[in-house]
Amino acid sequence: MSILLGNLSVNEIEKRIGIDFPQDVRDFMNDHHHSDAGNIPKGKWHCFDIPFTLVCGDVETATKIYNSVKERSSQVKEQLQFSIQR
Repeated sequence: MSILLGNLSVNEIEKRIGIDFPQDVRDFMNDHHHSDAGNIPKGKWHCFDIPFTLVCGDVETATKIYNSVKERSSQVKEQLQFSIQR
């Protein structure tokens, strides 16, 4: 059993990775943040501080967020893992 800690905001994620999400994705993320880490529903996400992992409730949400930064991955300061809760 692994231990996951934290509840990062969009701004905190951007500071850690060193790049900003596009405004439409930032708005989507602000509207769909799920503060309860126990069960992330479809269309929602939660980002842990330790380990630095963004957990999404479905593939579509993960893909939307991932695709918004993948072209700038060489500029990212810290690796962010993506995970999908099933």
